[in-house]
Amino acid sequence: MSHTPRVLFVCVENACRSQMAAGFARMHGTDRIEAFSAGSKPANAVNPRAVSFMGERGCDISAQIPKPLSAFADQAFDWVVTMGCGDACPWLPARHREDWALPDPKSLSDEQFRAVRDEIERRVQRLLSDLGASSPEAAS
Repeated sequence: MSHTPRVLFVCVENACRSQMAAGFARMHGTDRIEAFSAGSKPANAVNPRAVSFMGERGCDISAQIPKPLSAFADQAFDWVVTMGCGDACPWLPARHREDWALPDPKSLSDEQFRAVRDEIERRVQRLLSDLGASSPEAAS
């Protein structure tokens, strides 16, 4: 039986970028991936615009709660993907690490926020393809 890849997406507040990435990973990877998200300085809630704009793509992240990196301190991951948190992202054990230099969309216009969301979706789909965990529909 093959191993289900575990991926942790990390940004500063765990309110926008990493929540969107984990949401897309769960949506496109379904049961072929375990996706988690965390923040180096988690916010109190997921950004309402992230929830709304993810809903436009058919992905519901409304029940998600920002989590600290410490919640995953004793876990191992196949991939840790950081998103613009720089030195604020402490080291977590992972077989692969990647940094996606994406702007924090919370202060951007709606159009720019959606552009960041769409870029996150593209990168998640590429990561899932690399992991062999993408859904058949995502490949088209």
